Amino acid sequence: MVVQGAQVVGRVALLLRLVGRKPEGTSLAGLVRDSGLTRPTVHRLLTSLAAEGLLEHDSASGKWVLGPEVFLLGSVAAARFPMEDIARPSLRRLAAETGESAFFSIRRGNETVCVLREEGSFPVRSFVLHEGVRFPLGVASAGTAIMAFLPPGEQDPLLDHWAEHAGEFAEGHPVDVVRKNLERTRLAGYSVNPGLILEGSWGMGAAVFDQQGRPAWALSLTGIEPRFRPDRQEFLGKLLLEEAHRMTARLQGA
Repeated sequence: MVVQGAQVVGRVALLLRLVGRKPEGTSLAGLVRDSGLTRPTVHRLLTSLAAEGLLEHDSASGKWVLGPEVFLLGSVAAARFPMEDIARPSLRRLAAETGESAFFSIRRGNETVCVLREEGSFPVRSFVLHEGVRFPLGVASAGTAIMAFLPPGEQDPLLDHWAEHAGEFAEGHPVDVVRKNLERTRLAGYSVNPGLILEGSWGMGAAVFDQQGRPAWALSLTGIEPRFRPDRQEFLGKLLLEEAHRMTARLQGA
């Protein structure tokens, strides 16, 4: 019974994460495909979660979306993790100085989750990144910036089983390209995503380190390709590193 209970919890958590990836919601068919669970199991769990207010079914679109109870739980949790107070000033400075959209992502296991966004003034934007979206480590600029500074003992297993780790992003992120991106990131200090997720949508990121010196968060900028030409990357990278260092120093009590 303990194993069955743990299995149910794992499945519920998986479905909540999958629904939370897209603000517009996810269809039942999409959840069945991405979870690997049977359709009856997914439907039964979704119905139970909806009854508790954790999910809602949008009758107009037919998609499942996060419910109000998730917002309430998140509001309580946010009080324990006041990262917005630390990250928001850096995001505002980055957006103001560059005109690009600035983001703050956290590491959760082998993924990064975008949690904060600050829009820039440039009228044309990239919409690949938004609050709640998750990417495997090594994918997108935030995940590359974090993974690049992990010890080999954590990097190597992901790279050795890259297709399994990257999932749907593996095709657009061949492992040899990822290895080169990680090496360039270690040398430069910041990462560059040259439109690997969506053609023409570029990003750059810099890791923020915790008190143990581990990359736990990342700041990033996203925009269209012409805004990330090589002659501007050095400028953007310098700003990202300055803000990442500022946040790291504050978190480490320096």
